[in-house]
Amino acid sequence: MMRVRYVVLYVTDVDACRRFWVEQVGMVEKDRKEVGDFSIVQVGFADQPFAFELVPLAVMADNPYGLDLATPSLALQADDLESARARLIERGVTAMEIGEHSGVRSFAFSDPEGRWFAVTH
Repeated sequence: MMRVRYVVLYVTDVDACRRFWVEQVGMVEKDRKEVGDFSIVQVGFADQPFAFELVPLAVMADNPYGLDLATPSLALQADDLESARARLIERGVTAMEIGEHSGVRSFAFSDPEGRWFAVTH
């Protein structure tokens, strides 16, 4: 079973975007992690599990999946990555191998238009 975990917004200024979503829209900061010299921040409404993850464009310099960073990325969550990946492949979906990125086990799959989606545990 997969469920929506968060939507990634690739941004040039995480702090400015965080202030916008928190101070102007009314969300809260749900999580923050440091990746090298950069912060990745999740914001969302306090009473909802859904979040936006604000990822600095500079963190994606190597862009492992060739993502179009001008559009948001959808991150899904699965309790069993191996089974979720196998189920997608059985249904004809192109899926990458399971790997570890920034300390998180995940894989990605693409839709018919070449957009990639991440699935994490």
